Amino acid sequence: MTATSWDILLIGGASGIGKSRAAAQLAGGADESRAFVVEFDDVVSAVESMTTAEHHPELHHFDAVPDPARLTVDQVLDLQIATAEALEPAVLGVVRNRLTVDVPAVIEGDYLTPAAAAEAIREGRTTGRRVRAVFLHEPDPRQILTNYAAREPGSGAQHHRAQVSAAYSHWLADEAARHGLPVVECRPWTGLAARLEQALGKQDGDGLLSDTRLTLGP
Repeated sequence: MTATSWDILLIGGASGIGKSRAAAQLAGGADESRAFVVEFDDVVSAVESMTTAEHHPELHHFDAVPDPARLTVDQVLDLQIATAEALEPAVLGVVRNRLTVDVPAVIEGDYLTPAAAAEAIREGRTTGRRVRAVFLHEPDPRQILTNYAAREPGSGAQHHRAQVSAAYSHWLADEAARHGLPVVECRPWTGLAARLEQALGKQDGDGLLSDTRLTLGP
């Protein structure tokens, strides 16, 4: 199996804050011991492609919004949360599939909700597998704006998108604390993997924190 404290690890967080890089670091190891990485955004695209707004409106909240920047930050945030909550069965479907495979896995994505992560931990417990979850947090929209500029230099300054992402990050952090899941601030980038491992190490045998106020910063 794996020398880590988990068999399946869910890494949640808002867009543009470094989840993919963190997932790659925690997957780690040599080729034969490296954890399998699932990018949940790929699953979201597949689910949206094979459903319609007519039959599954809860998965297509943004179909009627060609330009989200024309909405307020709160309006976009509400749609994003509703979409994430609608995708919770898909999160659990991925986890259930990975529970049948004797290979460690990291699942990361914007649409992993703390509620789905907490349920995944409970389901893992019934199978004797160590499902764990951690949520990355970036509270500053200016930093997310900088991240977008580095990742997508041809898209211009994405101020509105960065504000939405920061607001969503705050919502995820609050929900994670409510469900007893660790929240780790993204910065400084140096040492992030170690802080994530530290947070995971503070979870009890049931995969939850004894102190739900834990937020690991620098």
